[in-house]
Amino acid sequence: MHTQNNILALHSTVAKHSTLAIDIDIAKTVGFDALEIYSGKLEAYLLAGHSESELKTLLSKTHVTGIGYLRDIERQGAERDDLLKEAERLFQLANLAGAKGVQVLTGPINVQAVIDFQMHGTSAHYSGLLGHDEAQQLALTASNLALLADLAKQYDVLLYLEALSWTPLNTLAHQLQLIDRTERSNVKMVIDYWHCFTSDVKPEDIARMDRDVIYGVHVCDSLPFAGGIPNEEILRDIPTGSGILNLAEWTDAVKATGYDGWWSCELFCKKQQQQNSYEVAKELKALLVSLVAR
Repeated sequence: MHTQNNILALHSTVAKHSTLAIDIDIAKTVGFDALEIYSGKLEAYLLAGHSESELKTLLSKTHVTGIGYLRDIERQGAERDDLLKEAERLFQLANLAGAKGVQVLTGPINVQAVIDFQMHGTSAHYSGLLGHDEAQQLALTASNLALLADLAKQYDVLLYLEALSWTPLNTLAHQLQLIDRTERSNVKMVIDYWHCFTSDVKPEDIARMDRDVIYGVHVCDSLPFAGGIPNEEILRDIPTGSGILNLAEWTDAVKATGYDGWWSCELFCKKQQQQNSYEVAKELKALLVSLVAR
């Protein structure tokens, strides 16, 4: 049982192109308390021929805060069957990794679908509930979320919701409403500074939250955003701490709720992902310490 406060977790995106074994070594060497793992790295380890028991052994001394991610949670019809299959697999992996949570995302994950829909009212890409009114979007997404929460409970994991800022249900109010409607105790959310910023959520909105609904925090940065549909690949391609977000202000807002759980350094900077991941992780750890331990 991990009772430590303000756990600092290394996110898989920091060393995007490395293996799970290297991620574990980076976390240990640099002195992170935990890992937040991209599920693709877990699958790659198993697909290479390692057994599930070897995976358990590899992670036995590592605190895993969560694994990501289950995309497009509002899927309907035959696509909902795929959603439930993907969910079950992620819950199995979380269980194997000793992770308490699985990250779930609103959709469509592909920003191009949103751009197409705004321009033409249709898209060749998966479009989710674009074109539905907000009441329908909330009802259908909450219904799926409740179903996923019940499935997750069987594997002793919780769901942590992240609303992607280019998707319809992107605000803090939307997310809190979704969590409220599911009426499940194992559904919480992750505060991601970039998604908050680009969906016009302010630090003071975060500061007013009930800390019990927050499962984790993604400390990240942004390039300037003039409005419209935010493009993550462009806007997040910046070293954390070098963008326009006042990271101390956002962190203080989270701390104002009384939250003292885990903090993770998600990274989308392509240059840094090609650099020495140990050095990049060391810089991010120092940044997290300076923000969280103030």
